[in-house]
Amino acid sequence: MTQLDKKSLRKEVRSRKRQFSTEELIEESRPLIQRVLSHPRLQCAKTILLYNSLPDEVYTHDLIKQLHDAGKTILLPVVISDTEMELRLYSSSNSFETSSYGILEPTGEAFTDFSSIEFALIPGMAFDGERNRLGRGKGYYDRFLPLLTNAYKVGICFPFQFLPNIPTEETDIKVDECIHSS
Repeated sequence: MTQLDKKSLRKEVRSRKRQFSTEELIEESRPLIQRVLSHPRLQCAKTILLYNSLPDEVYTHDLIKQLHDAGKTILLPVVISDTEMELRLYSSSNSFETSSYGILEPTGEAFTDFSSIEFALIPGMAFDGERNRLGRGKGYYDRFLPLLTNAYKVGICFPFQFLPNIPTEETDIKVDECIHSS
């Protein structure tokens, strides 16, 4: 499969997402987030990688605060260049700034002890039954996920983003599990 196939899949998923308002997507997120919260690997994890959701992604803002309030160490990705992202420690809902991509990113200190991350919740444009992930096309997560040697990687998406098959390349990184329905 070629990049063009991935491009058209991204376009198709974007079109599906536009059929929902932000409020509807937040509502659709609730049962998915409940499944994350009840996940045994999350419950016993101390250091967790999450993501601060964009309006068209599974809504994680409440999850971040809830897990932080429960005493978990929460890490969030920050895009630092056209090819790289780094992780930063989440300290409170007041410690964010808007990035050039319009993403609220934490201003906390950089985190590099990747081997201590036990659970990682990974967004994607789409996932499939083989645990393949289709990202937004920049490759940030594909370059980053190999560093998470001890983390259980869970993809999360809305049911309409779970596809029969996603074209893959050697550089694509699979997740360990995908949550896509309630």
